[in-house]
Amino acid sequence: MELDELVHQPTRLRIFAYLYRHGTATFPELQEELDVTEGNLSSHAQTMEDAGALVVEKEFVDRRPRTTYRLTEDGTALFEEHVATLERLIDGLEE
Repeated sequence: MELDELVHQPTRLRIFAYLYRHGTATFPELQEELDVTEGNLSSHAQTMEDAGALVVEKEFVDRRPRTTYRLTEDGTALFEEHVATLERLIDGLEE
């Protein structure tokens, strides 16, 4: 069983899990919930976007920039497969 490195990295795994559960999140919301620095979140989000797992939407609201994230269909599938792989690993421990 092979774990996907894109998903398995701890910070990215937390981003995947949060977005999987909540659907979308703004940059400040993710930063606060995950307790990561701006640079760390930005770097991981860029890696996920480059891999096609994350959609980044930038807009202005009341003249202030707002960045919102959501998983793509591929990103959702990657996360679900990762969870399934972990479940298979756990099931294998019980045998």
